[in-house]
Amino acid sequence: MTKPLEGVRIIDLTHMLSGPYAGMILADLGADSIKVEPLKGEGTRSLLAKDPKNSYNGQGAYFITLNRNKKSICIDLKSEEGLQTFYDLVKESDVVIDNFSAGVPTKLKIGHDHLSEVNPKIITCSVTGFGQDGPNYLRPAFDQVVQGIGGGMSITGHDENHPARAGIPIGDLGGGMFAVMGILAALHSRAANGYGQHVDISMLDCQVSMLNYMATMYFLSGENPSPIGNAHFVHVPYDAYRTSDGFVIIAVIFDSFWENLVELLGIDDLRDPKYKTQPGRFADKHKINGILTDLLETNTTEHWVRLLSSARIPCAPVNKFSDALTDPQVLFRKMVVDIPQADGGFVKAPGNPIKLSKDASDSYTPPPLLGQHTEEVLKAMGYSSERIARLREQKVVG
Repeated sequence: MTKPLEGVRIIDLTHMLSGPYAGMILADLGADSIKVEPLKGEGTRSLLAKDPKNSYNGQGAYFITLNRNKKSICIDLKSEEGLQTFYDLVKESDVVIDNFSAGVPTKLKIGHDHLSEVNPKIITCSVTGFGQDGPNYLRPAFDQVVQGIGGGMSITGHDENHPARAGIPIGDLGGGMFAVMGILAALHSRAANGYGQHVDISMLDCQVSMLNYMATMYFLSGENPSPIGNAHFVHVPYDAYRTSDGFVIIAVIFDSFWENLVELLGIDDLRDPKYKTQPGRFADKHKINGILTDLLETNTTEHWVRLLSSARIPCAPVNKFSDALTDPQVLFRKMVVDIPQADGGFVKAPGNPIKLSKDASDSYTPPPLLGQHTEEVLKAMGYSSERIARLREQKVVG
């Protein structure tokens, strides 16, 4: 059995998080992913590399996670011969992905206009903070910057005076996810129409897209929503409630869930007929939440999750990483995997969330050593050993 993207060659020029995450997903799905790095390596190689808690044999957690299933080739793109070597690689590739600052690919002569002259069917993808055009597209951006500008931070947290970013870097990861969608769409279009094109991914665009129905609510009402912590602006009870040893989430969306909850807990104050429907519960949400808080603090999270689950009431613990990454469902779905390392060891990391019914199961190769595959890739392109040796001597490749 083959993986779905086998036969698709990706040139990965990315660094840090947004671009490498997109490249990781494509590589997990079987793309032949060639990481083109400067002779000294891309910057993420050194991130956490010397941290004894978060590294393995000189590779940090960032690099280990994001660069599995990739090959590494080092090329000096600022030299004329290095640029020509890169063009030779582009001729035999399908996709070039980068997350340089806007304008850098054009400056380096590796933007879509240059590469489409080399390979008219090439698909290029750039993940930037603000896209390739517009009044502010050249400003620098990182994860929290786009979270802030995109509006999501204004509704995250417990009150308007303490905005909070999402705990996971959703600005970066969102850009990577949408890049994968754009690349797959461009590949499908090329198969149908025969042409390559550029995929322009703005991290800010992605943040605004994910405002989704809440943005539509704003346009309809003209009112800015406020942060409400873990509560819901419609449903009650819907929150994370403290227990004797942690927290339990209860999410009563339908009236039938409420009926089950009342029957399970047997508290007379919750039997008020007006609570049978959402408007009545919402009007008395502070009273209902107070009753639930007093009760739930009397026992453990495990106790309440077991009891609530038995009554088919949507609930969950608020897991720490140590809980989430040992959850039986997570493990069954192979969302914790062993990533092999160059020395024969393994490092655990999150698995591939895309499950396909007929294509091959996931497999992983080690994150590459710097320039590990330079000779292999260049020889496959027809370069002789003598030519490769000369390019190494001239520090064009490494």
